[in-house]
Amino acid sequence: MLNRRTFSTALAVGVASLISASGRAQVNPRVRNVVLVHGAYADGSSWSDVIGRLQAAGLNATAVQNPLTSLADDVEATRRILALQDGPTVLVGHSWAGTVISEVGIDPKVAALVYVAARAPDAGEDYGALAAKFAKPPASSGLVTSDGFAQLNEEAFVKYFAGDVDPARARMLYAVQGRISATLFGARTTAAAWKGKPSWYAISKNDKTTSPELQRFLAERMKAKTIELESSHVSLISHPKEIADLILTAAANS
Repeated sequence: MLNRRTFSTALAVGVASLISASGRAQVNPRVRNVVLVHGAYADGSSWSDVIGRLQAAGLNATAVQNPLTSLADDVEATRRILALQDGPTVLVGHSWAGTVISEVGIDPKVAALVYVAARAPDAGEDYGALAAKFAKPPASSGLVTSDGFAQLNEEAFVKYFAGDVDPARARMLYAVQGRISATLFGARTTAAAWKGKPSWYAISKNDKTTSPELQRFLAERMKAKTIELESSHVSLISHPKEIADLILTAAANS
């Protein structure tokens, strides 16, 4: 595996080489589709800034709206969107959605996987037990549960979950966050698609929601091509260019 410094340099060079004289990014003509899956405490609109950049590069980008009620429900929502794609597809997951794409990604239509500060469990793995081996991030202290569903309180969301986003925008994101089933994180996958598909990983170095060390462990375990960003948990919002560039690189090399 390339080390992170080497791959970050290679990523910058590689993305630059994808730009034609017209200024339009060039990608593998086989891989024209991207399906983006959001995580907990979010919805599909969290991908908006990334989607605009992918569309400008000529890709067909679609965001899944996860119900966040169970792994099975989120997997089914993602499979419905994947089924609509007309060819090879890059499947992208942020946070909790790393679990979803690890399950769905075995679909033959999936050409590559991109994980963004994401979970990446092995098949049948107790992810909670794995995560407990790393430092507990402060965002979890703001989890509020009622009637079987949970969400982050405003302080934890703005300060920790979206800590490098303008506070006014972070509060808007807080207002549209997806409430999760209180049992969602206990689910286990039956597959680990990253074992058989080319994988990329964007680590958030300043993450207060998922331990950066846990992210590094997951990226190294899956032998992913990896970048690190000076970002909170929501690099897709605070660093959309870098995330879009990573997805373009996956599309060009799959």
